[in-house]
Amino acid sequence: MLKVLGRYLLILPLVLSGSFWAVAQATSVVFLNPGHSTEAFWVGYSQFMQAAANDLGLDLRVRYSQRDSQATIRQAREALQGPDRPDYLVVVNEQYVAPEILRLSQGSGVKLFVVNNALTADQQRLLGERQSRYPDWIGSMIANDEEAGYLMLKELIRRHGPLAPGQYIDLLAFSGVKNTPVAQSREQGLQRALAEHPEVRLRQLVYGEWNRQRAFEQAQQLLKRYPQTQLIWSANDEMALGAMEALEQQGRLPGKDVLFSALNSSPQALQALIDGRLTALIAGHFTLGGWAMVVLNDDARGLNPAAHGGPDWQLEVFQLLDKVQAQHLLDLQGAQQYGVDFRGLSAQGKPAGYRYPFSLNLLLH
Repeated sequence: MLKVLGRYLLILPLVLSGSFWAVAQATSVVFLNPGHSTEAFWVGYSQFMQAAANDLGLDLRVRYSQRDSQATIRQAREALQGPDRPDYLVVVNEQYVAPEILRLSQGSGVKLFVVNNALTADQQRLLGERQSRYPDWIGSMIANDEEAGYLMLKELIRRHGPLAPGQYIDLLAFSGVKNTPVAQSREQGLQRALAEHPEVRLRQLVYGEWNRQRAFEQAQQLLKRYPQTQLIWSANDEMALGAMEALEQQGRLPGKDVLFSALNSSPQALQALIDGRLTALIAGHFTLGGWAMVVLNDDARGLNPAAHGGPDWQLEVFQLLDKVQAQHLLDLQGAQQYGVDFRGLSAQGKPAGYRYPFSLNLLLH
């Protein structure tokens, strides 16, 4: 009897430790990053996500598509239908890939979350009733890109100063990839600001595809074609830096001869604002992936994050930066924790009316 009892006592810790591991095993998340693995914005985006995942105890894996939408689809198929499926798949609707990924997700048991580029109204209409067809699609999180496009031009006009009656300001604009919701929204903001300022003449809008070299080559031609250009609006920082380089080749000074706006918080863009070469810089949406980690962690813990501002969050994370804030973000580049208590943002133990306080200010304190 004692021998049998002893055998059970020996087995019991093994059973307990096995069940404990099943409970304690980290929630797994795969993020399909649409950018290049050398691209400042998307690398910084992933770093902030990783800081959040580390603080929350999530197992995050990032896969870059190198700006190839077909690679994104292949990666999604592997994550959703392969042998090593994550608990959550985070995707960006860059180049309209989300509907195909949602179709691939059906029956996979993997929960989906969309960041940065939401589905368009047409895509949502074609997909049909969300809850019944895609019950594992638990939400999305985007920034107000229309507002960002609007604020960039408004700040350029403000900094230019008033005009005499009958005078005009010539403007050039660099948008991103044409079939990307974010680029379209930022353009809409640009057009809203233009409608309020008939004294600003948009001479030409081109698609720089978020790329510095392409914008540099486009700007070389455009600055010759429109030598009276005084303002240049760019939907991201890489294109602004490319256009600046083209202006400098002509022997002219960014921030003095021509005023530039940009969006993002790469070290080069932050430094350009500090140096006065950039006149208007908006940043904040690199944080979206990190905030999404908070939401997914709450979902994994059995909470209902959608009750706290979701399931489709549009966050006011964009801010016009001043030089002090730019220096602070520059100092944070590549940091492990960014000074943010991600666990403290959880809805756990919060009142019913709690809204996640996601904001760039959490990093700028």
